Amino acid sequence: MNDRGYIQVYTGNGKGKTTAAIGLAIRAVGAGLKVLFTQFVKGQYYSEHKTLSKLDNLTIKQFGREGFIHSEPAKEDIEAARRGYNFILDVFKKDEYDVVILDEANIAVFFKLFSEDELVALMDKKPQNTELIITGRYATEKVMEKADLVTEMREIKHYYQKNVLARTGIEK
Repeated sequence: MNDRGYIQVYTGNGKGKTTAAIGLAIRAVGAGLKVLFTQFVKGQYYSEHKTLSKLDNLTIKQFGREGFIHSEPAKEDIEAARRGYNFILDVFKKDEYDVVILDEANIAVFFKLFSEDELVALMDKKPQNTELIITGRYATEKVMEKADLVTEMREIKHYYQKNVLARTGIEK
């Protein structure tokens, strides 16, 4: 990898933020890079875990519970996110990954599992040579301003509105 890693943010209400991060992770591993794929708010098993866990140079860590947060987060949600936040701080101190993905970190901020200022501080602590990818809807202005690349997934139409639930292999 070159001398500088950038900060990418994938946000918006459209489908595809986590999927884009997974694609980047696979591309990075294919290039021989070491990848850490962390998920905040998510604690359940997703189909991609089966494939990603087989890849050399890719580590998956989840910092969430199995259920979704619909309104107020439970104490366990906050504790899980805190563990993840502190884990990432430690990872950045060790500077052992080329690519670090913080899947749903924007949602963690939205639900106040940690603050916007804490996420920005984490961005500041990123080792210079590490590529950092932050996903999740509701990215704040401060996070987007700090990032080098911001992609917004915009929903035009979604079959969820026709009561199509998340399907294994497609959405989960």
